[in-house]
Amino acid sequence: MSGKASIRALVVALAAAVALVLGGAPAAQAADGPSVKLSKTQAGKGGSIAVSGAGWRPKALLMLLVCGQAAPGTDPVGGTNACANADGRAVTTDAEGAFDTELPVAEPPVACPCVVRVATVTGTKAFAQAAFTVAGHPVKKLPKQPAGGKLAVLASTRLEGAGNVLTWFGAPASRTLVLTVGNLGSAPVKDPVFKVGTAHGVFAPQWEEQQWRGTLAPGKKAQVKLNVQLDAGAYGDYTVALRYGGKVLAEQPWDVGRPWGVTLFWILLCVVVPAAVFRIGMAVVDRFRPRGRSGGRSGGRPGGHRARRVRQLTRARLAGARSGGRGTAHPARATHAATHPDTRATTTTTAALPWFTPDTAPGAQEADRAPHRLSAPSQDRPTAPGKGNT
Repeated sequence: MSGKASIRALVVALAAAVALVLGGAPAAQAADGPSVKLSKTQAGKGGSIAVSGAGWRPKALLMLLVCGQAAPGTDPVGGTNACANADGRAVTTDAEGAFDTELPVAEPPVACPCVVRVATVTGTKAFAQAAFTVAGHPVKKLPKQPAGGKLAVLASTRLEGAGNVLTWFGAPASRTLVLTVGNLGSAPVKDPVFKVGTAHGVFAPQWEEQQWRGTLAPGKKAQVKLNVQLDAGAYGDYTVALRYGGKVLAEQPWDVGRPWGVTLFWILLCVVVPAAVFRIGMAVVDRFRPRGRSGGRSGGRPGGHRARRVRQLTRARLAGARSGGRGTAHPARATHAATHPDTRATTTTTAALPWFTPDTAPGAQEADRAPHRLSAPSQDRPTAPGKGNT
């Protein structure tokens, strides 16, 4: 039995050696996490390697980059600025969270040691790295980590704050990055300098140094608040990252709303300006339009003189109605007085209104009902008894 066991162990060892030779570089995989595997561990600029992975989120968008100054267990020194971003490749995982694609070999902007970094673009942040050597590229030792204090994020980060009316009209959006850090080292950390970066989409973050005032003793924790501000008019999906000692401690997504006030302003401008131009144009046309024959601004319309004649006759008739029907003027005289107001007679006469006849006019009816006190008796009227004509 011992002989069979030794033969079986030898066969297993030979199979593992063959798999190691034919399978290329070992996979870089965390426990129950995403992994990445390379077909070659070394290649020169201009070549390509096959990159495969498993354990990723289904239908996730991934970005593959060749980065310098990094090791499989640490982030690149300088973040994605140390990667060959122009020669990266994007790939989408299948329904089982696996992928297989080709990646061109490019020289990163910094020296090696290098890695092939695979990270998610949207959704929950996840990444994996595998060691890789770019043939002919310079190699430089990684910078030493600061001795003594070591900061780590102990709780999830969050962004505090909200927009206002000014940000609705394109003012710079600002938030406060709040996180709890702890000192896991053996020495106190005094006035640590953090780097806060904001990245839009797949672009590299723009870092800004901010110093936190205070001393964090070994084994202690503290809440850190750092200001984050974007450019004016920025909107879309952003990512806020915090780095300390060359290592990214935390990342927080930030969905910045669109400045709809700017859009509303342009819409109103497109409506108001044409309306103002139209009003000015109409005023100019009204100012320089041709005049009528009588000197007024009839605008060249036919019947302007006739309309003025009718208005003058109407005013003359209304003036006669206000006089109480004391008399009836000759039609020709009334027309002459209406068309030539300066030559009117001193005695006011009225023209008969068209809806009254001479017998039914208000003045005539009142005259018939009034007693004839001043009129002489008619010869045909009978006289009272006992009185004769003298």
